Amino acid sequence: MYSTILIPLDGSKRAEAILPHATQLARLYKANVVLLQVFELPHLIDLPKVEEGDFSALPHQHVTDVAESEKQAHAYLQSIVDTLTKKGIPAHQRIEFGPIAATIIRTATLEGADLIAMASHGSSGLEGVYYGSVAAGVLQRVDRPLLIVRAEN
Repeated sequence: MYSTILIPLDGSKRAEAILPHATQLARLYKANVVLLQVFELPHLIDLPKVEEGDFSALPHQHVTDVAESEKQAHAYLQSIVDTLTKKGIPAHQRIEFGPIAATIIRTATLEGADLIAMASHGSSGLEGVYYGSVAAGVLQRVDRPLLIVRAEN
């Protein structure tokens, strides 16, 4: 039923709440897993477009900040890839830049993902509006199955 599962992560333990669920599905369906971290860089809106990690057109401080964030994300995602691989689940990682919900959906299309699996950071009050906004944004626009697990606070 599922051959590729896309799992967006943001580096938080709450986002990782989806991993046991997605891992179980991947094992059941012998699916590949794609781990994704998306960086939305609103402070770079007026700067030239960043292509595939080519930050040469950006001012030096932005290059340093973006490159360091990308390096940390790579190490973080690779540790999860390694864990999944040890469990016999084929996995790889992607780091993308752009509007978060739209980039998740675009990456699902590019990877041929049959399922997007993510945790909702939703909670009550204003925090719920903020933390649940990515899951809600994906849900409103998605064209494929979406598994959302509410993460504990």
